[in-house]
Amino acid sequence: MTTRESAAVQDFYPDDFAHCYGCGRLNEHGHHIKTRWDGEETVTRFTPGPDHMAVPGFVYGGLLASLLDCHAMATAAADHERRAGREIGVGPAPRYVTAMLRVDYLRPTPLGPELEIRGRVQATGARKVEVSAWVTVDGEITVRATAVAVPLPESMGPRAGA
Repeated sequence: MTTRESAAVQDFYPDDFAHCYGCGRLNEHGHHIKTRWDGEETVTRFTPGPDHMAVPGFVYGGLLASLLDCHAMATAAADHERRAGREIGVGPAPRYVTAMLRVDYLRPTPLGPELEIRGRVQATGARKVEVSAWVTVDGEITVRATAVAVPLPESMGPRAGA
């Protein structure tokens, strides 16, 4: 099975947690990114449109941070399943949220070409997963991020705040 055909983590988030603007399959206005395993890394692809512009010809940095954030959380979920000995899609994917996100903009990201976002788990602990992620355009890294992912707190559960 090729990377583009393998199961995407976001397709298996429980419905109550599938509304994220970046990756929620149930958010009709969202970006709908799909994170899949590619060896020891995860990968997603996204092509920004004209409304994702910062200045003419370049991608808005907030979009890039959002894509890296969602991809890092999905990488943590995929890693959770892999460490449990399960393939993505065997059951609902666990949800992780961002405890920390650091984004380093290395060079302007051109608007137009497809972006490839990759991730790799750097460390796992009982309560957190550290993920590195990066954006490449035509094989060149333009943005790099480090994220700390934590399991979705009970306070954010389906009935929280209701």
